[in-house]
Amino acid sequence: MHLARRTILRLAAGAALLSPVSRAALALDYPTRPVHLLAGFPPGGIIDIMARLIAEWLSQHLGQQVIVENRAGAASNIATELVAKARPDGHTLLLSSAVNSWNTAIYDKLNFDFIHDLAPVASLVRAAAVMAVTPSFPAKTVPEFIAYAKANPGKVNMGSAGPGSGGRWCVLRRPCALTCALCKIWI
Repeated sequence: MHLARRTILRLAAGAALLSPVSRAALALDYPTRPVHLLAGFPPGGIIDIMARLIAEWLSQHLGQQVIVENRAGAASNIATELVAKARPDGHTLLLSSAVNSWNTAIYDKLNFDFIHDLAPVASLVRAAAVMAVTPSFPAKTVPEFIAYAKANPGKVNMGSAGPGSGGRWCVLRRPCALTCALCKIWI
């Protein structure tokens, strides 16, 4: 666990140091002022926690404060747009997630182009989605779960971080009948 955290933080440091500036500017001291790391989700979630761990490490190693700003809303599009329109000097960073790439497919009009307006500099985390049920639940496989949900509409609840979150998208990728059969509970 400690090694994984160090690896993640080293990658984050690399992200800050590989900002999209010219080679001449790289010779200058960086950063010259506080760095803003935007998280597109509210405090307390995994994106916020990762941003705070990265910011702490970067602050210590860069000798400049790294400030986490939670700009939640619109499935991270608010934070993404702010970073896309920021001065490209490496002082405004985005901690993005898979949601950002999904947004390009589901929103017809964004005020930024995720592919062209932002440059990826480091991959920090790879995560798998897990579907879990209580051991007493009758379904033990995904097909059994889908059959149970269809046979018992309104009796199966789902928890996620809300619309636009990874958990919600994992459910939407399943057949529509499953999505329609679930009562949605947003946490």
